[in-house]
Amino acid sequence: MNVRALIVGGIALALPATAIPAFAHHSYAEFATDKKVTLEGTVKEFQWTNPHSWMLVMVPNASGQPEQWAVEFSSVSLLAERGWKPKTVVPGNKVAITFHPMRNGSHAGSFMSIKLPNGKVMGDADRLGTAAQ
Repeated sequence: MNVRALIVGGIALALPATAIPAFAHHSYAEFATDKKVTLEGTVKEFQWTNPHSWMLVMVPNASGQPEQWAVEFSSVSLLAERGWKPKTVVPGNKVAITFHPMRNGSHAGSFMSIKLPNGKVMGDADRLGTAAQ
């Protein structure tokens, strides 16, 4: 095998490894980062997953009917650095959650902070630099 083949082969192996992190990230342009919303509701589900954790919260609308809101968190490792555990929030918990809403008005957003049933306020390792710590 010649040196050129080794170099080309090495580059071919290295390129996919450098591209993987680029696919894992997305823009936060979909969130209205100049706004924040705080809603009170009941946790339906907390998904302790990578690349982003998610919380589904049932929030009463103007007529008192529950509507589901989905809030995106950062990764499990970043949450753990801030004291989060998989059972920090469980279904049935009454919470007040603050987040950057979606620009398109859909019932979703990017997490900033949460007030737990015991009164403790926790934040995310917020990707936008505005979460409670």
